[in-house]
Order: sequence, then C-alpha cells, then structure tokens
Amino acid sequence: MAWRGQLSRNLKELRILFCQTSPASSSARAFVERNYKDLKTLNPKFPILIRECSGTRPQLWARYDMGVERGIHLEGLTEEQISKAIEDLVKLGATLKG
Repeated sequence: MAWRGQLSRNLKELRILFCQTSPASSSARAFVERNYKDLKTLNPKFPILIRECSGTRPQLWARYDMGVERGIHLEGLTEEQISKAIEDLVKLGATLKG
C-alpha cells in the first residue's frame, strides 16, 4: 500500500466519476467512501476530484505531466480491483517521469 503516499509524486490529478444511484457505480462509490480520507491524508495538497453525475458510467482518470491522461472504466470492478487500478496508474506515472 506504499503507492498511496506516491500519488502526489507520480500524478498531477486523479478524477473518479460515477453515478450517485446506479448499481454499476456501487463499487466506485464504496471505494471513495472507504478510501478517500486515507488518500487525502497521505496526499493533502494533491487534487483528488470526485465527480457524481446521474447516468455516468464509473471511471477513473489520472493526469500526468505534459497533459498526458489515462482512463479506466470501473464498471464491474470490485473495490480491490479499483485500488489495484490506481496503484498501476501511480506506477505508470513513475515510468513516465524517467
């Protein structure tokens, strides 16, 4: 879980989008409810944007240096898989710096 403290070093921004009520977004909502505080505590000045919009498919976007962005659809993923997806995006950010 060391990657949780690396967000601000390897990313410029993290956006999580989901619908407030749809079953497809339930694991994304649960992930935010259970993990946002910890992620923000470890990265206090890092922008973690939560976007709720009716009918939106759950997705995750990471923005890196030079405007590079990577997105992942979260529909059908568990909370653990969402956590792993963010970890992979953080690791990707480390390789883009080099």
